[in-house]
Amino acid sequence: MAEGIHVLVVDDDVDVRGWLAAVLESDAGARVSRAASGAEGMALLARDEFDVAVVDVQLPDHSGLEILRWARAAELDTEFIVLTGHADVETAVQAMRLGAYDFISKPAKNAELREVVAKAAEKKALRRENSALKEVVNRRDGLPTIVGQSLEIREVLAVIARVAASDSPVLVLGESGTGKELVARSIHLQSPRAARPFVSINCGALPDTLLESELFGHRKGAFSGAIASRIGLFEAANGGTLFLDEIGEMSPAMQVRLLRVLDSGEVRRVGEERVFHVDVRVVAATAKDLSREAADGRFRWDLFYRVSTIVIPVPPLRQRRDDVPHLVRHFLGVQPRSGKTLQFSADAMARLLDYGWPGNIRELRNLIERLLILHEGHEVRASDLPGEFGRASVAAGAAPPPAETDDVLVPLTDVERRHVERVLHATGWNKARAARVLEVDIKTLNKKIRDFKIVQEGERLPPPGRSSHPA
Repeated sequence: MAEGIHVLVVDDDVDVRGWLAAVLESDAGARVSRAASGAEGMALLARDEFDVAVVDVQLPDHSGLEILRWARAAELDTEFIVLTGHADVETAVQAMRLGAYDFISKPAKNAELREVVAKAAEKKALRRENSALKEVVNRRDGLPTIVGQSLEIREVLAVIARVAASDSPVLVLGESGTGKELVARSIHLQSPRAARPFVSINCGALPDTLLESELFGHRKGAFSGAIASRIGLFEAANGGTLFLDEIGEMSPAMQVRLLRVLDSGEVRRVGEERVFHVDVRVVAATAKDLSREAADGRFRWDLFYRVSTIVIPVPPLRQRRDDVPHLVRHFLGVQPRSGKTLQFSADAMARLLDYGWPGNIRELRNLIERLLILHEGHEVRASDLPGEFGRASVAAGAAPPPAETDDVLVPLTDVERRHVERVLHATGWNKARAARVLEVDIKTLNKKIRDFKIVQEGERLPPPGRSSHPA
């Protein structure tokens, strides 16, 4: 039997309770809680998490079968073993139908008791592991590969190799699209937790109520729409790594709940009183300056210190331009469904190297995907690239365009308008892709297009007082 499993013993006979506890604690290394009645047993089951419950059929207030019915209705994740004072086939059948793992007649042999409890605990562990793996599969996206040979990316890889063996929290900093999740995955894959789950969530993509349920789980009926109980991502990642993307977008209330879990290692599902102990390494990421956010009162200092034990900055693509050819070859190689091979001419590659890449690696990946789908022929020339790449090109010895310089002061709205316009041109005015690069929804993107009066080539602005976009 695995040491440390939590077993509840429910029996009104003090001698039987003592015997069960002695066998399971001294011989099997289990942690045993005791209850002398059905009501006391159900109160303990509702308050704490047990791997196995050994329950007597005949109790002064509730029968063991009644406790099984209650446990099934409450969707408890506990394996039940029923005890009876004599061999009763009918009772055994009823117990198994109600979900009991097994049935033992008293008096039982110590070896039999240990074996049945051990197998029940193993079944519980396997079920939980399968549930966690299912959660991981449902959330898996992207490839755990960091591509590049530049000095900047080699420094990032060196830091990952040094910190992977630790359990300390890591904060990954970088602009949108730089590959922060790949850094988190690489840390996980090089760590002792590599065989356990890697689970990720974007904290800025969900409102508080949904984010709370996703992170901590919920009980059936805890809120409108909770038609079934569900484990949270902390439980799904137990033994592994939880990646909290865009942690800077988390509300103050959620920051408090997260800090409590990180400090205690205990998770409480929404609508439940029971506490679950988890062993999870947290890797967080943000595009914001969290120290500035904390100084301005938008992020808790105590949570900032908790998640930033190790900080890994990820450089934007414009600071590691030497990696552009490697990334191009990589993305061409991971698009097998297109059935097409492409190569870039020298002038086309020069344009890619000169471009500012406001959407970073995500924007490059989207460009390659678009060319594989739409480009005719096998060679991509400079003239085949979207117009924005031509404007981004800088002739040798010439000054860079004003929008790229640091000493030209312009209003913030102008910077935002130019960035939105560049992304729209770079994605061929595919609004869905542009919204993904900008990390906004389509509705927000359309509003920015209207507010900034951005028009596609060949399109005219509508007359004053009229909109070209239907309400």
